[in-house]
Amino acid sequence: MTVSRSVAGSSDQGGLESVDAPSSRSARVASLTGIRAVAAILVVVTHAAYTTGKYPQGYLGLVYSRAEIGVPIFFVLSGFLLFRPWVRSAASEGGPPSVRRYAWHRVRRIMPAYVVTVLLAYLLYHFRTGGPNPGHTWMGLFRNLTLSQIYTDNYLFSYLHQGLTQMWSLAVEAAFYVVLPLMAYLLLVVLCRRRWRPGLLFLGLALLAAVSPVWLWIVHDSTNLPDGARLWLPTYLAWFVAGMALTVLGQLKVRGYAVVCVPLAVVCYFIASTPIAGEPTTSPAKLSEALAKTFFYAVIAALLVAPPALGDRGWYNRFLASRPMVFLGEISYEIFLIHLMVMELVMVEVMREPVYTGSMLSLFVLTMVFTIPAAWLLHRFTRVRS
Repeated sequence: MTVSRSVAGSSDQGGLESVDAPSSRSARVASLTGIRAVAAILVVVTHAAYTTGKYPQGYLGLVYSRAEIGVPIFFVLSGFLLFRPWVRSAASEGGPPSVRRYAWHRVRRIMPAYVVTVLLAYLLYHFRTGGPNPGHTWMGLFRNLTLSQIYTDNYLFSYLHQGLTQMWSLAVEAAFYVVLPLMAYLLLVVLCRRRWRPGLLFLGLALLAAVSPVWLWIVHDSTNLPDGARLWLPTYLAWFVAGMALTVLGQLKVRGYAVVCVPLAVVCYFIASTPIAGEPTTSPAKLSEALAKTFFYAVIAALLVAPPALGDRGWYNRFLASRPMVFLGEISYEIFLIHLMVMELVMVEVMREPVYTGSMLSLFVLTMVFTIPAAWLLHRFTRVRS
């Protein structure tokens, strides 16, 4: 979901400056692109596990389902990269970034490929009836094109389109784009009074992160809100704030070392794969499970993003900066957009397996084989050109 090529995308990678020499800066940009590939691959993995019926397989099923951590990684990247210009301007006492320029970059980065994908999904499923598809209506098309599909009651039975079920996260990302300038104003102008006060800024970020548990308590306790409210931005704000906090740490020249961050992320992942974070669903049923999931996902995603974001130069960053990972990272947004349509076609037309059966590995590999060239073409014809 940013700047530069996240599931919801972003500003140009060339605009990311490093505190190091130019060669180090180039490696840092490459590793930030590579982490997007990790996020996109994890999203495909969890959907392959779901489609082949692996979720109900006890602890292993939960491990597969938690590969949805790819979405929080994209959100953390968005918080880190998009909040960065405001933090830099505050630290240098310069003028704030142009909101108009920021808004235009967001629109031109995510909307062309997204609109093509939505139209393609509606065209494809006009001729295919692979299952219940309540979102396949003219109003559903309008809602999906405007990323407003989650703002409804009975979301699963109103605007959820079979080929676009993952787009709830892009709707959340778009909402973050809208409110980020306001949050930056409140944090840096109102709270910090246009001065570089990182301690006070961290306090403000902590208060923003607290919105998520408060909102989760509200939506789990209230019967007056639409059920789609569990998918609204406040639920996931803590994940974006984790990325925003990384931006402040980066400005303070704090380093994130993979030798510490990655093992901690793996440990937290396997803890989150226990029932503590709920059943393998997007929105856990119990408040305690939702709180645990929100906390652990924020920690895991921040730990995985920290090394490339905070200037580590070790094995992890070299892997992320490798040519295959950078290539996949460049088209990660497009992989995210189209992989579910490709996966359904692979399952039915290539593997010829009923849903919730078959080999997860085969489905994942075949989906990637067909998705990568299609995603490259989509990226090639809809990308932002200088």
